[in-house]
Order: sequence, then C-alpha cells, then structure tokens
Amino acid sequence: MEHITSTPTMKAPAERFTGDVYLNMIEAPTEPALLAAGLVRFTPGARTNWHSHALGQVLYVTDGVGLVGTRDGGVARVSAGETLKCPAGEEHWHGATDTHLMAHIALVVGDGDGDGTTWLEPVPDEQYDAALATV
Repeated sequence: MEHITSTPTMKAPAERFTGDVYLNMIEAPTEPALLAAGLVRFTPGARTNWHSHALGQVLYVTDGVGLVGTRDGGVARVSAGETLKCPAGEEHWHGATDTHLMAHIALVVGDGDGDGTTWLEPVPDEQYDAALATV
C-alpha cells in the first residue's frame, strides 16, 4: 500500500488549454500499469484544446458545471456527480461554462507510449460560445 497525502498543483500547459486550468496528477501511466488519472480544475471559460485518446477517456465531474463537445457538434452539459465517457479516437474538448468553474477527475488508459492522448488545435471562442448557446 502507498498512502499519498498530497500531490502538487501545477498550471496546465497553455499549448493544450485556453484559460486558467490547474492539474493535480493522481497517477501517471507507468509500466506495467497504464492508468493516468488527474484532478483537473477549470476556471470559468477555460477549456481543453481539441484532442482524442487512443483507448478512450472517462471524466467524473467533482465540482461545478462544464461542457464536453464533439466534432459533430454534440455538446453535453455536465455537473458534479456525473460521469461522461469519451470513446477511443473521438475528437472532443471539455471545460467550464462561462459562469461556473468545473473540476473533474480524468481517467485514461495509456497505450504503452504514454497516455495515448493526441492534442490538436484550440477551440475557438466562436465555437465555445455556440456550445454554450446549445445547453
């Protein structure tokens, strides 16, 4: 058993996020285990870039209200206590609404070469605003 009493909070990299986003890594994907888990906190209006995961992703919302968008224009509003599953290879983004923070635990099974995430371009403000208008 390993008892971890705290993990450092770090600012998420600006090349992968819009706005202020903070990350506490819970578990990194290291052989033989391939689970990556992190607590991610988004300030109002903050969001990820478009991205996908080789083996999918599970998001468990711990606080606030957020959005998850897909390339086909689908948008889900998520709140504390809800879980959202992103299928393998699906390009998506997630973040807070414009008026509420959102925090989630992100769970990803790595592909043997890291966490299997492919990072893409930022979500433009116009696309984010359109997502807000749909929920």
